[in-house]
Amino acid sequence: MGVPRCQVVPGIPHHFAFQIADREVLRWNFGQDYPRPCFFPVLAPSGAQLTRMGHPGAPDHDHHQSIWFAHNKVLGIDFWGNASGAVVRQLQWFALEDGADSCRMAVELGWFDGHNPAPLLRQELIVEVRPLGEAGEYTLELQSRFVPTAASLEFAKTNFGFLAVRVAKGVSAFFGGGVLTSSAGVTGEKQLFAGAAEWMDYSGSTQINSDDWEGITYLDHVSNPGQPTCWHVRDDGWMCASPCLNGALLTTMETPLQLRYLLYVHEGPVRQDRVAELGGWFRKLQPLRLEKSTVNHVRWQIVRG
Repeated sequence: MGVPRCQVVPGIPHHFAFQIADREVLRWNFGQDYPRPCFFPVLAPSGAQLTRMGHPGAPDHDHHQSIWFAHNKVLGIDFWGNASGAVVRQLQWFALEDGADSCRMAVELGWFDGHNPAPLLRQELIVEVRPLGEAGEYTLELQSRFVPTAASLEFAKTNFGFLAVRVAKGVSAFFGGGVLTSSAGVTGEKQLFAGAAEWMDYSGSTQINSDDWEGITYLDHVSNPGQPTCWHVRDDGWMCASPCLNGALLTTMETPLQLRYLLYVHEGPVRQDRVAELGGWFRKLQPLRLEKSTVNHVRWQIVRG
């Protein structure tokens, strides 16, 4: 069968490395050194780091972990910062799938309040990494289903949650001279904070003494609640789709909250035409789901539709 072009490779300590043509492009870290799992590093087409751990100038923002899932108010409990004692832990992995055109991961995360040994909710996370062309660009598709352990659970009104992105210092507008751009072509925090958009992009310099830019575009799926979603963005290198910015969201055991996002890692400044093309493809894309496998030695498989 040979070695597929796209692979998810487990490693020590506690990570899954996503590789395209034997080159690692990002890593899922699920050890207990931090209060929650995260993707780091996330590498640009050049191989430079596109995201960072922590804020460049604020030591009280060490909870900013590259690309991660969190929420500020889950039944009033802060799962966003590092001080409340609440943690998110990977409970198990279901599937790690390799392929010629993509690789996939499915895991289950538990959200623990820091007191009760049982989780408040379980997050089923399915990930697909797909290379685009020969320039080293790729997409990271993220699909989450939030299932409460009680009959229902409220995510309260807040700017903070669910999928957070902290870009590298050189890419940020304030620290590095990068540009934050919306789907409407508007730029800058003052014009974009708390506004609605189909997507946001951060692009800037990723290499020393180079004028070459790279970036990451963050697309919100039309099936997510509160369309078009509002955004929490900052010139210091931060962007987050905020479906709870204007009100609470409820998830139930019968109808769990499902959120879908696409991150596009690209070379050069953002191209509106290219992102519009990707956005149209993402809108029509069927969701991913997990099902029991009928193949020997494989317990679960990820299918689309």
